Amino acid sequence: MKKKKALKKGLRLYEGKELSKNYPITTIKADEIMVFPLSQHIGKPAKPTVEVGQRVLKGQIIAEADGFISSNVHSSVSGTVKAIENRLTLSGDKKPSIVIQNDFENEEIEGLGVKTDPSSLTNEEIIEKIKNAGIVGLGGAGFPTHVKLSPKNAKEIDTIIVNGCECEPYLTVDYRVMLEKGEQIVKALRMILKLFPNASVIFGIEDNKADSIKVIKGFISDNDKMDICPLKTKYPQGGERSLIYAVTGRKINSKMLPADAKCLVLNTSTCYAIYNALFENIPLIHRYMTISGDGVNQCNNFKVPLGMSHNSVLTACGGLKEDTCKIISGGPMTGTALNTLDIPVEKTSSSILAFTVDDVASIKESNCIRCGKCVSVCPANLVPQMLSKSVTNSDFEKFEALGGMECVKCGCCSYICPAKIPLTHLITIGKATVKQAIDEKAAKGGVTNV
Repeated sequence: MKKKKALKKGLRLYEGKELSKNYPITTIKADEIMVFPLSQHIGKPAKPTVEVGQRVLKGQIIAEADGFISSNVHSSVSGTVKAIENRLTLSGDKKPSIVIQNDFENEEIEGLGVKTDPSSLTNEEIIEKIKNAGIVGLGGAGFPTHVKLSPKNAKEIDTIIVNGCECEPYLTVDYRVMLEKGEQIVKALRMILKLFPNASVIFGIEDNKADSIKVIKGFISDNDKMDICPLKTKYPQGGERSLIYAVTGRKINSKMLPADAKCLVLNTSTCYAIYNALFENIPLIHRYMTISGDGVNQCNNFKVPLGMSHNSVLTACGGLKEDTCKIISGGPMTGTALNTLDIPVEKTSSSILAFTVDDVASIKESNCIRCGKCVSVCPANLVPQMLSKSVTNSDFEKFEALGGMECVKCGCCSYICPAKIPLTHLITIGKATVKQAIDEKAAKGGVTNV
């Protein structure tokens, strides 16, 4: 086992993981009406392969990848296609979705869940099975996994980092996956190593998950090119750039891919999804989620059928407390505050958090006191105060010159700011403005003044 390492900057936050960490993953039943957005991943939305009125089976492809960076969508239930229409999603927008009325017969496609031995598969067949299964990065971004595993410099990749940090407060489902599915994760990684002959695997796991470190270590044999790198618990160490730096000391920026640093990063839940695809013939039809916070009647970790409403997931936890005032999809630092629960669980849905106190609503902003705390915690080594000021002054040339596009939107600067300036929000506006200008320049082929 490697020596314990840590991200140099960032924050040590209240964890809140004790609320749900001891609850094993349990399966909950699907809704009567299931909604499957065509865009649950980075890249082009999937293209429907079914029609209204058609009966579908559990595990069936209902929308296929439309291009290289896209992903298949499968039905998690059997039933009838009720509609193909715009439905409200986590993004806050209505997006094209396939609506299926569940017949509760759970009739499956042929071969679903049948155990197989993938050891004889070629590299191309491994990638194809992962692609067909619709697997995307389950750490939050949703990048199609078959694309990530197909870099142009496959022979140069020397390090595959398994992200077991789960550094956001309250989230515990990746922790539970490591505890309960450690053997399957290691088996999946043995198959992934076939794709990268010169690589080894390093598990990056924070030290607040000592028991999961022990479990994973127990399944690694002497012949495996795998090791564990314990990391001191720190946020946002689970971010891709931060994790690569913490584990290897290599730096990448917004214009680089991990492969440029001879690395690939896979989330633990993604690895388990790869196992399901290769060894069990199960596509990505479930999402493992943490339900937590003081506003939930019963915290838990769930195996949730994709397409199920957030409202039904919370109902399975006994519902919300009467004084609940804030609900978040994802972690409290980078998640999305919800104003409705009538949205479907997607591939990138990691958690639902509910709270009886809204800390943000009571914040009163004051003037910057030049304390420099935002600089001391920024994992990208930026000066958030100057970036936010350039945005308020509409000086986007200065914003870009100060490195604003390197911001990873972790929220550390806003959290630590004693003046309660919404630094992350302002920087996000700046990034969006600069990106729009760059896109317009590319489209026109001319000079752009941001």
